[in-house]
Amino acid sequence: MNQYDVIRRPIITEKSSLTKDASNQYVFEVARDANKIEIRKAVEQLFKVKVLSVQVMNMEGKKRRLGKSSGKRSDWRKAIVRVSGKDKITFFEGA
Repeated sequence: MNQYDVIRRPIITEKSSLTKDASNQYVFEVARDANKIEIRKAVEQLFKVKVLSVQVMNMEGKKRRLGKSSGKRSDWRKAIVRVSGKDKITFFEGA
C-alpha cells in the first residue's frame, strides 16, 4: 500500500489542535485496512519525523435523514500519532 493511500487527510479541529500543542500528537484519517505499522511508516516518510506511538480507532458513520429517506455516512478510521518532542509537522502549524 502506498503512503498516500494510507494517510487520507489530516483532521484539523479545535480538539486536535489542543492535543498538538499539549502532547505533540497529530490526528489523521487513514485507510480502513491500514495497521499501526503502515501508518507509522507513512507518517515518517511523508513528514520526515520520528514517530513514538500510534493509536488507531474505528469511527462509526452517523445516521442521517432527509425527509422520508434515511441513510448512513461511511465508517472511517482515525489515527492519533505522537511524534518526538523536537519534531514538528509543519502542515499543521499553518492551520
